[in-house]
Amino acid sequence: MNRSLTVSLAALALVSLTLAGCGRKGDLDVPGTPVVDQNNASKKAAPVEDRPFVLDPLL
Repeated sequence: MNRSLTVSLAALALVSLTLAGCGRKGDLDVPGTPVVDQNNASKKAAPVEDRPFVLDPLL
């Protein structure tokens, strides 16, 4: 009986971890926002100013 309980708990843990890994990664989406608009919103980042660094001559 002890072995069957251990196997059952291991199977339950495996199924739980598998189901916990399902889903989309990333930020939560507002309902009704088209995917195209969500993708374009992340690409509109402001350009970063290039600042010199002390170790730049080594590169």
